[in-house]
Amino acid sequence: MANLMKDNLKDVTFIVPVRIESDDRLRNVITTLCYLNTLFDTNFIIHEHHNESIFFSTALPQIEEYCEGDIENINHSFFKTDEPLFHRQKVLNDMLMEVETSVVVNYDTDILLPKNTYKEAYKLIREGADLVYPYARGTAQQRVQATDEVVSNFLNNNFDFKTLINVSTPYDAQYGFCQFFNTTSYIEGGMENENFRAYAPEDVERYHRFKKLGYNVQRCGNTVYHLEHSRTENSWFNNPHMDHNNKEWEKIQRFDRHQLKEYITNLPYYVSRTTTTSN
Repeated sequence: MANLMKDNLKDVTFIVPVRIESDDRLRNVITTLCYLNTLFDTNFIIHEHHNESIFFSTALPQIEEYCEGDIENINHSFFKTDEPLFHRQKVLNDMLMEVETSVVVNYDTDILLPKNTYKEAYKLIREGADLVYPYARGTAQQRVQATDEVVSNFLNNNFDFKTLINVSTPYDAQYGFCQFFNTTSYIEGGMENENFRAYAPEDVERYHRFKKLGYNVQRCGNTVYHLEHSRTENSWFNNPHMDHNNKEWEKIQRFDRHQLKEYITNLPYYVSRTTTTSN
């Protein structure tokens, strides 16, 4: 599979926040990066925040083997922390500040899309969209109950999505999973709201914010495949920050367009990052 002719997405960077808390999370990040790196000539920035680098020690060697050593475009950084909660929004913003391409993808480690969907989303950004959701809204998610055997069959048999559909259940799709952005628009529109911590309503807030600020938001594609995984407080409603996160979301909904722009671009994390960038 590693010898397939890659499609050109050189002007795209996938930013992938990583914390591998379980065996299924490990399997998922290996699967998604093998898939993407085989199909596309593109760029990856990966920031892993954990008490040890499971990605570097365990995931990357398997990705390198599958891709026959072709991993020069995977830029991985490890940040040691004993903090149990994963501040995904901050990690994404850290990576966003490293992006040098005009298109960036906020990418979840558990997500797969049909090949042409990535290309269509990229084309829409190049034609003027600021934000593209590369899947339909509604019952467009396939929840994949993956196993080692299932993903091995997928990776080694021409990426046949029937392999995944056979162990999937249809479910709702709205605003999460992954998003394609015009990089400049992503930054100017406020990046990720770091006032949300761990599991939060950040996905709907992001959509609401970019729509209210007047950005060109579009959709393409149809099905998004989510490789299911065990849930911790970083990915479920038992997040201890949920009350704070919900209050932040409620506050943002009350703002008009001008108030929202003023609020989001005066948050300390935004000011410090954009000031550093402009200097």
